[in-house]
Amino acid sequence: MSAPVRVRLALAIIAACATSVALYAIIRVAQALLFQEADPALVIWSAHAGFFWRAWTAAYFGAMVGFVAWIAASRDPGRLASILARAVPVAAVLGAAQGLLVP
Repeated sequence: MSAPVRVRLALAIIAACATSVALYAIIRVAQALLFQEADPALVIWSAHAGFFWRAWTAAYFGAMVGFVAWIAASRDPGRLASILARAVPVAAVLGAAQGLLVP
């Protein structure tokens, strides 16, 4: 029997948000380690804002994962909820670590 729509939607949103947070933190740390950034105090104008590109990339990928989670929740919502119960704290730790170490 398929899970109620509200349960599927909730699991999909949780998966999308956790993925977006974790991916943003990973992208931000990778860019900080691999590329030298200009000093913001010395830059008057920039061709792009790195934050917005990272945020949109993470949100786009998170939405794709949310769609996959929507489908997975229709098959086995208990298993998906179990996976998300472990993924959400990992995403929170990654987000907090990125915010503290590479603001």
